[in-house]
Amino acid sequence: MTYASDIAPKTLQHEVQRRRTFAIISHPDAGKTTLTEKFLLYTGAVDLAGSVRARKHQRHAASDWMALEQERGISITSTVLQLDYKGFRLNLLDTPGHQDFSEDTYRTLMAVDSAIMVLDSAKGIEPQTKKLFEVCRLRHIPILTFINKLDHPGRDPLDLLDEIERVLNIGAAPLNWPIGTGGDFQGVYDLRSQAVLRFQRTDHGQSRAPVQVGDINDPELVRLLGDVAYGQLRDEVDLLAGAGATFDREQFLAGNVTPVFFGSALNNFGVEPFLEALLDLAPAPGPRESRQGTVQPTDGAFSGFVFKLQANMDPRHRDQMAFLRVCSGRFEKDMLVQHPRLGRSIRMSRPHRLFARERETVDEAFPGDVVGLSNPGLLQIGDTLCTGESVNFAAIPRFPPERFALLHNQDVSRYKQFGKGLEQLAAEGVVQVFYSADGFRREPILAAVGDLQFDVVESRLTSEYGVKATIERLPYTCARWVEAEPVVLERVQWPTGTLVAHDQQDALVVAFASDWALQYCVRSNPAIKFRELA
Repeated sequence: MTYASDIAPKTLQHEVQRRRTFAIISHPDAGKTTLTEKFLLYTGAVDLAGSVRARKHQRHAASDWMALEQERGISITSTVLQLDYKGFRLNLLDTPGHQDFSEDTYRTLMAVDSAIMVLDSAKGIEPQTKKLFEVCRLRHIPILTFINKLDHPGRDPLDLLDEIERVLNIGAAPLNWPIGTGGDFQGVYDLRSQAVLRFQRTDHGQSRAPVQVGDINDPELVRLLGDVAYGQLRDEVDLLAGAGATFDREQFLAGNVTPVFFGSALNNFGVEPFLEALLDLAPAPGPRESRQGTVQPTDGAFSGFVFKLQANMDPRHRDQMAFLRVCSGRFEKDMLVQHPRLGRSIRMSRPHRLFARERETVDEAFPGDVVGLSNPGLLQIGDTLCTGESVNFAAIPRFPPERFALLHNQDVSRYKQFGKGLEQLAAEGVVQVFYSADGFRREPILAAVGDLQFDVVESRLTSEYGVKATIERLPYTCARWVEAEPVVLERVQWPTGTLVAHDQQDALVVAFASDWALQYCVRSNPAIKFRELA
């Protein structure tokens, strides 16, 4: 068998250069999942695009496979979709938009090389968009911007560009420009090729939109667009030529400029040109920093890290899948790799190529690819796998919990299923699990970033483990892990209403009912170390 170190350098370089690994981020309802579906349509991965708010006779969005996602029409868990298009391999990571699932989104952003920021043309920069943008900025992730819903009444495109620059402090360089807006939206003008792209609507936007390509100086265009729309287009194009921000690829890769595109994902207007631009502009997999130094994607030795766990993706298997981002070398089925955290070797005997919840066995993968590994409990989020010299990539941080609840098992006869389900959901990072230190109550205490995570636990315990459980909200707002000498902890007087508990690693954690109670406790106990994270 050929191993990663034996691959020809030119072959490895070719495979790296043709890969694009990216996430799509947005505020809820900006059209993120709709755009994802249209990428599937245009790359040939599906014949008809699904709809998030599907009618009874329509398909659900392929990327929203979980029952609760289909019920509520929102993305709850990050999804991996691997697509082939025009000689490129695209690894698309669809992320949850809701702030309650921002921890899952953050972990996913650790695994990408670029991101697409989707904005609603009527709402512009929204709170979760800004938060996710800042995460990308911290990691120096290049961002392409797609301003969506031009087929609905929205704000002036120039005003939207100004808001991007003013609120996000990043240059906004339009690479196409809308022709009309709302009901008069007809297409886009490509500023690079100087071509007019006019689109035709299709039935519910389920198939590719036919496009007519023309020249802005064609007299026929005046008749097709109308005098007002044509005159406005010429005026705005002239304005952009004189005063608009110019696109600089190096500044884009450095995270200082975002190329901006306009369109309507629902009606497929502008989707295909945007997809073509993604292939051209988004970077191929690049170097990764590790504790041992910089790892280049073209290094002969294989390396990768686990950024996500997901149980029960396929009811036929009922297993847990570990999502591995390949960082260097070639990954191969049945290869023996080092697991530095465990200090042992493990064999990659059951790797999968992922497409939402669907899977197929994969024989090899290259930097940028995401491989699904059946996980019997050996892998945790943040683990590194490698061949050759040991490699440890940067740890994936957790968010401090802000919501707390008791989880009640309503059927004691299914205690085993209850325990297994809770253990797997905690391993995925859906919630953290604590137990009261007083020993009187053994109901698990759930800690999460947002309330919707509790709904996910309740729903998945029922649908995946056959367990009926209920959630009882608790009045705590923040938690701290505490460290001190045993004699100090024995004497401490915790504020009234404070919860003292242990996490699953038996570390001591204290939850407070208010920030005031936390600060009072910190000031009163200088000998105790308080940490936001375990």
